[in-house]
Amino acid sequence: MPQILSLQVGLPAERTYDDTSDHEGRVWRSGIFKTPVTGAVFLGRENFAGDGQADLKNHGGAHKAALMYAAAHYNYWRRVLPEHHWLYGGFGENLTVSHMTEDNVAIGDVYAVGTAQVEVSQPRQPCWKLARRWGQRDLAARVQQNGFAGWYVRVLEEGMVEAGQTLQLLERPNPEWTISRVFDILYNVDRDPAETRELAELESFASPKLRNWMLERV
Repeated sequence: MPQILSLQVGLPAERTYDDTSDHEGRVWRSGIFKTPVTGAVFLGRENFAGDGQADLKNHGGAHKAALMYAAAHYNYWRRVLPEHHWLYGGFGENLTVSHMTEDNVAIGDVYAVGTAQVEVSQPRQPCWKLARRWGQRDLAARVQQNGFAGWYVRVLEEGMVEAGQTLQLLERPNPEWTISRVFDILYNVDRDPAETRELAELESFASPKLRNWMLERV
């Protein structure tokens, strides 16, 4: 059964560019740096207690209340990018989980975890801050290529959650809409327009804003 191997939270903080690019010395702000937490943490409608996002236009909110990431992917990153010190939480995720990947998690899946209930809403769409967090310029591009992006959940029932707890699947209304398939649609411009429209009309997928953007793209 899937299990939370690590739970991380972190508030937005200012960081300084420390490389030799044109941005050296400039400040950037992000909540991507997360710290593991022991004990139960309250999961509210929009985030965990002690967690937050700097860019509320593109991150956070009810449809992206918490980010989950497959623990299995860390073995891959340690192999292909051994120069980095890969630890759970390194992708900015709140929950690092076992026995779950983008191939076996689907839009609309409902899980009971601790005293909370969450619903899978959409894949994480990697941005420049992931690359900046690691000083690896092509990291977001690598994630777009391999799909090891993680996924967001919305909170159906608030509650207390902690590392070590299991996730019990309660509902799976859309088993065909795996995170991998959805991620491919978001980044593959050659996808079937009818398939894109079908996804955009799926009520449990993402936010109305993203669904409307996809319908306009079709």
